[in-house]
Amino acid sequence: MTQDEIVKRSNITIQIGLDREQVPASIAWKADDNPNQQSLQECKAMLISLFDRESKDTLKIDLWTKDMQVTEMDRFFFQTLRALADTYFKATQNAKLASDLQRFVQHFGEQTEILPKGS
Repeated sequence: MTQDEIVKRSNITIQIGLDREQVPASIAWKADDNPNQQSLQECKAMLISLFDRESKDTLKIDLWTKDMQVTEMDRFFFQTLRALADTYFKATQNAKLASDLQRFVQHFGEQTEILPKGS
């Protein structure tokens, strides 16, 4: 058995409910490997980025429900940016750029008033 041999497959299911204008009215998801999640779980937004093996392009699916408030979107982006900075460091060990990203996340949090200024 080689290290790259697939020994298991798992599915992530995403269900989008659209209104008459084709705008997302509901988003729900579940993952096969989550034993605590037997049914679809509702959410208000999702950002999915996929890196294409052949073209080396990033493919994106960005959706949010029409009832998502701007303050919720601010918090969603703040948390996503913070996680991306952490993931970037784990993947590259580039502390300088990861730190630069974290400084921007701090600025973003302060500008959106998620964080107190100067925290």
